[in-house]
Amino acid sequence: MTPGELERELASGTIRSAYLLAGDQALLREESWAALRAAVLAGAPAEFNLDRLEGAETSPARLRDSLRTLPVLAARRLVWLREPEAGRKDKGLTEALAEIVAEVPEGAVLVVTAGKVDRRARWVKAFAEPRALVACEAPASAPALVAFIAAEAKRRRLELGPGVAELLAERVGPELLALRHELEKAALQALPATRIERAHLEAGLVTLAEEPVWDLTDAIGEGRVRDALPLLVRLLDAGTPPQVVLGTLASHFRKLLRVRHGASVAAPPFVAKKLERQSRRFAPARLAAALRAIHDADLAIKGAGGLPPAIALERLVLGLAS
Repeated sequence: MTPGELERELASGTIRSAYLLAGDQALLREESWAALRAAVLAGAPAEFNLDRLEGAETSPARLRDSLRTLPVLAARRLVWLREPEAGRKDKGLTEALAEIVAEVPEGAVLVVTAGKVDRRARWVKAFAEPRALVACEAPASAPALVAFIAAEAKRRRLELGPGVAELLAERVGPELLALRHELEKAALQALPATRIERAHLEAGLVTLAEEPVWDLTDAIGEGRVRDALPLLVRLLDAGTPPQVVLGTLASHFRKLLRVRHGASVAAPPFVAKKLERQSRRFAPARLAAALRAIHDADLAIKGAGGLPPAIALERLVLGLAS
């Protein structure tokens, strides 16, 4: 089941006993969770009818007790279990989860969220019909990405001109939050009309298209430290927002990590070959560390570290390219 299918099913009034929201797109997991919370609680007080449990701290007995607790002034009780495999040395919870999922009592709904799961695992298979596994993943192919963009535009009551979805997919890639942001910017460019043409999109993407942001990702990916810092300075001097640089770096390193693990990415053939070549420079652990460093730089730019954005970006680029 996709997040869109989940929303349509909930809108029809169908609520299942258990859901697994799994996939690498936190945005889709969060939106699916929000839709489930609204549908299950239906305005009932959350303080009495919603339990949030962390997988690292939850025992099978505690999960069962939470599910068996009766709702208060509500038709249903909602139990949210986050990352059942994270931070655990034992498999007691996941080994019991298949039975718990099958025994969710009437009046309770179990929602499990996880960034990554093994679909061969018994507890994951327990979310087959009549339960539901909601795949919170980015489209894996260019046509699927274009279809996602078209669906997002339709949901916002926007009309896309010829080639707009394809251009957006090519420039931004499968970064769903960035895609939605660019759609919103293009919609503002198009006002008062609701039809987005290529010119509206290109006006918002000017920093991505005309400044050497892709040169920067290539310099970092190829280990050219001497080139990377001057390219970063050019981007910032041209007015490229630090968040755009960070978003592009995050997208690039997520693609490298996917390629390093043998997964495909939605990209033209020449780009795919370049990603394959660059990914060989990094061990998977280093790519994961790079994404953590990008996240830390994002926090620093937002004021957590007290550093000027340019300095935080320079330190990040030096670390990634070295």
